[in-house]
Amino acid sequence: MGDPTGSAGGDFQFTVRSPQRSEAGGPLVFATARRARAAGLAAVRAAQSALVIDCAALGPTDSAGLAVLLDWLAEARRAGRHLRFEHLPEDLLRLARISAVDGLLQQGV
Repeated sequence: MGDPTGSAGGDFQFTVRSPQRSEAGGPLVFATARRARAAGLAAVRAAQSALVIDCAALGPTDSAGLAVLLDWLAEARRAGRHLRFEHLPEDLLRLARISAVDGLLQQGV
């Protein structure tokens, strides 16, 4: 039940595996942030109560990518849903530590 958003060739990919599980992959940077944000928000809104997003396949991430993940968390909180990330890349966690939001990313809402 894949629903990929994006195109091949190193672009950001968001795949919905079920209403409770999705995967994010590829670069999550300024150039891909708008599409990534929309894909994740749609998955959060479609989740029945809880959603896990596997980030193992994420590539390079910058501050725009970090903002996208935080926006997904904020939407989950507004919608009364639980959201948790799995397998966050270490470079993303380092960026989150600088912004003092690493605990939020690792804990979820």
